[in-house]
Amino acid sequence: MTFTSRLAVVALASLLTIGATFAQTAAPAAKTDAAATADKKVTKERSAESLECSKQADAKGLKGKERKKFRRECKKEAKAGTAAPAAPAADKK
Repeated sequence: MTFTSRLAVVALASLLTIGATFAQTAAPAAKTDAAATADKKVTKERSAESLECSKQADAKGLKGKERKKFRRECKKEAKAGTAAPAAPAADKK
């Protein structure tokens, strides 16, 4: 055999080997739509205090850190038994 024919045989053998290797690689398992939505819908049920504090924060137009702080204090007061602070109408702009 000449050098070029040996080179051709080696190249052909390596191409076949590489093709077989890639063909046997398992594809990653895809999530079904039902499984994907089930992962997203795993949330806790919200308490009555939490819902009421959210409504008050909405009425005040609070967003971001201010909203979180207000809700945290509101829920703490509601659990302590005191009335949650009412949303004053004068604060609206």
